[in-house]
Amino acid sequence: MTISTRPPSHRLRTGLAGVAASLALACAASNALAADQPGKGVAVQPLKSSIAEETFQTLLVMRALEQLGYDVKPIKEVEYPTAHIAVANGDATFLADHWNPLHSDYYKNAGGDAKLTRKGVYSGNAAQGYLIDKKTADQHQITNIAQLKQPEIAKLFDTNSDGKADLTGCNPGWGCEAVIEHQLDAYGLRGTVTHNQGSYSALIADTITRFKAGKPVLYYTWTPYWVSNELKPGKDVVWLEVPFSSLPGEQKGLDTKLPNGKNYGFVVNNQHILAGKAWADANPAAARLFEVMQLPVADINAQNHMMSQGQNKPADIERHVDGWIKAHQKTFDGWLEQARAAAK
Repeated sequence: MTISTRPPSHRLRTGLAGVAASLALACAASNALAADQPGKGVAVQPLKSSIAEETFQTLLVMRALEQLGYDVKPIKEVEYPTAHIAVANGDATFLADHWNPLHSDYYKNAGGDAKLTRKGVYSGNAAQGYLIDKKTADQHQITNIAQLKQPEIAKLFDTNSDGKADLTGCNPGWGCEAVIEHQLDAYGLRGTVTHNQGSYSALIADTITRFKAGKPVLYYTWTPYWVSNELKPGKDVVWLEVPFSSLPGEQKGLDTKLPNGKNYGFVVNNQHILAGKAWADANPAAARLFEVMQLPVADINAQNHMMSQGQNKPADIERHVDGWIKAHQKTFDGWLEQARAAAK
């Protein structure tokens, strides 16, 4: 048996030093975890509209937030006006598909900059407008929606024999609904054009079926979305110009003419990640993430097209998101790095 000759005070100091070292290591590990996961313990409620094709970009934001430690809840579906109010009031955290300026009225009505934030551009150059099949356009020299004021032109797109053109339009509550309704009056089309509304996905599926049967079609659509992969502008269909710029509400007075001189009636939009200002101020890591994330329109179009071809189940979309992250790992990690730096 070995008997220590060191005095008790020395042994006590040695023991305390060991405890201190262990505590220091534990604190360092805790600090490292806190820096790596600044959102730990913070709940996040994502929102999206009823458009299934918005799931991809919403899930991508959710994946990044999870990497930052946030407790991300399943997506809740509400239409845009309600979503803006819910985010502004703190009943939800973010909406990945705020269109600017299309949703400007929703933004203003929910409290504007005082209650909401939309820094950075998540996806830019989102176009939208009216299209008809190229065969009918060429045969009757139709280039402008104002030509539909002529009853003989409008009748070409009549699907229910009432003598009026049937326009596949927007769901009630969407920003595009307000624009279409405004423009039907502004361009004098009420008497000759019917704005067909309901479930856009069902209406556009019927429109595509009519096109494939060789019948004339008239519809509204936007990009990024899969429709323009199915009915290709310039080949299958053509964009219709409008006689002059005319928009409602907060967009009033905006010029919709493009640099190439064409005017399709809508401003080219940017999509932002919308968040509540109070929540963003309290969560600088997430706020910075929302600001720096960028997703090319072409990537959204490609994923949306896969959905239109049958890869539209939740597991398919999860796989698409995972595949995008893997293919753009450096970019994804860069977003996280900037977000973590903002939390320090």
